[in-house]
Amino acid sequence: MSDALETTGGAEAAAVNRAFGAPEPMTRREGMFPDTSGFGGLVTESFLPGESQRPYGGWFDTVVDVLEELIAADGLEASDVIEKVVVDRGELTIFIVRDHIARVAKHLRDDADLRFEMCLGTNGAHYPGDAGRELHAIYPLLSITHNRMIRLEVTCPDADPHIPTIVPVYPANDWQERETWDLIGIVFDGHPSLTRTAMPDDWVGHPQRKDYPLGGVPVEYKGATVPPADTRRSYN
Repeated sequence: MSDALETTGGAEAAAVNRAFGAPEPMTRREGMFPDTSGFGGLVTESFLPGESQRPYGGWFDTVVDVLEELIAADGLEASDVIEKVVVDRGELTIFIVRDHIARVAKHLRDDADLRFEMCLGTNGAHYPGDAGRELHAIYPLLSITHNRMIRLEVTCPDADPHIPTIVPVYPANDWQERETWDLIGIVFDGHPSLTRTAMPDDWVGHPQRKDYPLGGVPVEYKGATVPPADTRRSYN
């Protein structure tokens, strides 16, 4: 096996391409924030990759098969734990129902056929158009033993932004879950010390959410004020 992460090729790559699901529309935006950009007629649409169908291709099917067997051994239905599987750009993402994220992480770490020993952190994303699933937590996992990388993704609604912590499984996730809470607002239940990392302790809101003011706070210099970009006057 080469030093690079294991990837699929040839017939396996063709199977991966067949596994692509229909894109899921997220947002449609017309123009930009009202300033002097001149892009008032710009139309931007964003999509998320849709659910994939088997065969996923290469070792992707093996990983999902083993995980489903472990879930069944716990007395659970795989469909109650795995929300969907997405193969996009040659990468495997497994969406996990939030109540089961710690269970799945432990299986992925400990099983000999999986052995994803490293979690490379937790990232947060905010999709206001993904109704009831606005907040996403993303966990890249690396198997040093098998030279593979996958991604777990967990969603929760903006109205109930809670996901169980995986710090007991991957202790190095401690500060990254803090940062995701600080900037995105996902509350990781059971975290040993969920505190601000980048913003002051008394800061209101989470500045990487899409509904946060673009400029954050007004900037003052030499007696003048530059307001946030989305509150500037329009010259169109």
